[in-house]
Amino acid sequence: MRILILGAGQVGSSVAASLAGEANDITIVDSNPDALRHLQEHFDLRTLTGFASHPDVLRRAGAEHADMLLAVTNSDETNMIACQVAFHLFETPTRIARVRARSYLSQQTLFEPGCLAIDELISPEQEVTNHIERIIEYPGTLQVLEFADGIVLMVAVRAYHGGPLVGHALRTLSDHLPTVDARVAAIYRRGRAIIPNGDTVIEADDEVFFVAAREDIGNVLGELRNRESRVRTVMLAGGGNIGRRLAQALEPSYRVKLIERSDKVVARLSEELDRTVVLRGDAADEDLLLEENIDRTDVFCAVTNDDQANILSAMLAKRLGAGKVMSLINRGVYADLVQGNSIDIAFSPAQTTIGTLLARVRRGDVVAVHSLRRGAAEAIEAIAHGTRHTSRVVGRQVDAIDLPPDTTITTLVRDGEVIMAHHDTVIEEDDHVILFLLDKRRVPDVEQLFQITTEMHYPP
Repeated sequence: MRILILGAGQVGSSVAASLAGEANDITIVDSNPDALRHLQEHFDLRTLTGFASHPDVLRRAGAEHADMLLAVTNSDETNMIACQVAFHLFETPTRIARVRARSYLSQQTLFEPGCLAIDELISPEQEVTNHIERIIEYPGTLQVLEFADGIVLMVAVRAYHGGPLVGHALRTLSDHLPTVDARVAAIYRRGRAIIPNGDTVIEADDEVFFVAAREDIGNVLGELRNRESRVRTVMLAGGGNIGRRLAQALEPSYRVKLIERSDKVVARLSEELDRTVVLRGDAADEDLLLEENIDRTDVFCAVTNDDQANILSAMLAKRLGAGKVMSLINRGVYADLVQGNSIDIAFSPAQTTIGTLLARVRRGDVVAVHSLRRGAAEAIEAIAHGTRHTSRVVGRQVDAIDLPPDTTITTLVRDGEVIMAHHDTVIEEDDHVILFLLDKRRVPDVEQLFQITTEMHYPP
C-alpha cells in the first residue's frame, strides 16, 4: 500500500516505523529536516521537507498515487486542509486526520460526508484517556483492549504470589471458574513470549494476556492475583489536553485531584471542571504530595508534556505510598527502563493511537488492531467472509486452519455471542475472529487468510 504520512512527530514517526517493515511504500512529509533525517536513517521510506498542506508539496510527495493519507501534524488546521486538498486535487482515496481541538470536535457536521473530506478522525489524547479509564475500571490490569464494540476484552495482568491459579496448569482454570469461559492468549515470562497450552503453568510475575466477555473479566482477574479494592481516589499531574480530558471523564465516578504549575491553566480548569480539586503546584514537590495525602491515593497518573517530569513525579508518588502509579512517556527507551520497576504502567499517545491507523491499513476486513509490547506483537479482530469454497477459514475447524507460527485464534463473536475458540470450533461466515500474534511480521500471512477468492481453490 502507498501511504503518505504528514507530520514526523511522535505519532507520525511511530506509525511510519510500524508500517515501513510491512512492505508498504511510505512517504513522510515534515517541515523539520532533522526529524526526517532520523527516520530515513533508520527505516526504508521516502522523506520530503515542506509544509504538509501545500498543494505543490503534496504533489511532489505523490498524493495523486497514494492509497491513503495520514495527516498527523501538530496543527489541526493543517491536517484538515491537507485532507481537503488531497481529495479535491489528487483524489486520494482514504484520508485520516488528527484533530484535537474541542471546538472542532463538538461540531460533528463538519466531518460528515461532503464537508471536510476526512474519512476518519483520530485523537491521541482521547485514546490515552480511554486507555487510562479502562485500567482504572479494572484494578490490577496493565492493559485493557476492546474488541467487537466492547463485548470482548483482552486484558494484560501480572500474576502475583497468592493468586489462586499461580502454580497451576491452565487446564484447571475451568475448575476454579466453572461458569466462566476465558482463554489465555499469551504469556510473557522474563521478557520471553510463550504460546500457552493446557499444561502451561502460570508463575508469579508472569504477564498474562487473557480474553473473556466483558462481564466475566472481574472473575478471571481474581484467579490470577489477589483481588484489589475498587479505585476511589485519583491524582493527576498535568492540566493539558490529556489531564483535562481525564479529569472530566473520571470526576463523576472518582474523587479526583489535579496538580498543575500554570496559574492560567489552573484558573481555566477550575471553571471547566465540576468536582475535581485543582491545585497549583509542582507534582514532584514532596511536601505538596504529602499534604494532599498521596499515601491514601489509589492511582497517581502523570500526564504532563515532559517525560522526565512525569517519570520523576510518578517515582516520587510511588515512594510516598500511592497505590498504583502511571506515567505518560513518549520515548520508548524511557518506558522500557521504568515500567514494572519504579512505575507500574508507562504508556504513550503514539502507541495507544496506532491501532486505529493499523486497522485502516490492514488488508481483508480487519476492524480492530491493538499494537502490543512496543509494537512487537499485535491483537487483531477480523471478520470472516466467503464460503468454504472461497475462504481459507470459513467452514473450517480452528485446528485445520493453516495459521502462521506464533499465532493463535482466541475468540469468536457470532451474532453478539462470545465463543472461546477451541481446536474443534468451526468458523462461520461473518464471525468476528480475534487473533493474537506474538510476531507482527506474520501480519501479511493473517491478512491473506481472511481474503476471499472467486475461484474454488479449497475442497468442499
